[in-house]
Order: sequence, then C-alpha cells, then structure tokens
Amino acid sequence: MIALGALAAFSVLACELPRPAALPLAAVALAWGVWSARREARRPSQLLVIAGGRATLAGGPISDLRLQWRGWLARLDFTGPDGRRQRLAWWPDTLDAAGRRELRLAVAVIEPARDPRSMAP
Repeated sequence: MIALGALAAFSVLACELPRPAALPLAAVALAWGVWSARREARRPSQLLVIAGGRATLAGGPISDLRLQWRGWLARLDFTGPDGRRQRLAWWPDTLDAAGRRELRLAVAVIEPARDPRSMAP
C-alpha cells in the first residue's frame, strides 16, 4: 500500500498538472498509502472454514460464495451473517499453490452451477 501511494504521488508529480496543485495532491496520495498500510496491518486475521457444504468466517456463517480468479489473484465474494455482501482477496504471497488448490476445490463443492442447464437436454 505504501508503494502504491508512492507511485501515485510520483505519477501526479510527473504529469502536466501545475506544481501548486500537484504538490498537495502528491502529499495526499502518499499519506493515503501510509494510512491504508497501517489500517491493513492492524486488521485482525480471520479464520475461513469451508467444510461439509458449509462455510464460516471468524465463527459466523457465510453463504452465497463466488470465487473469482484473475491469474494468481483470488477473490471470494460472499454474503456475511448480517446479510451484506463482502469479499476477501488473496495475493500469491498470502496463498501458496496448495492453498489455492484447496480453496478452489472447497468452494466448488458449495458453489452452485452458474448455468442451470449445464447439460444438453
């Protein structure tokens, strides 16, 4: 997050924006990066359990799981216990190959088929 903030600040300074506007905007971008990194570092880890056709996150039941892959990046969209849509994301450094495979197989058991007519009539 800090690197993204620093790159955003550099991008603002490198563009053709007038310096009186670019300097405060670059400072805000850098501050946002630091603030976001601190917020993410303080976020507690949560235990995701997918077993027996049921899923829980930090002890609370979750439903309507949808796993999406973008290369090595994984995103799990779900409905939390309070009924709101939420998501979790994994980068390659937080989920190894075995973990990615396990996540893919566990969600496949719960996730309904995307098209109800998946077979020929």
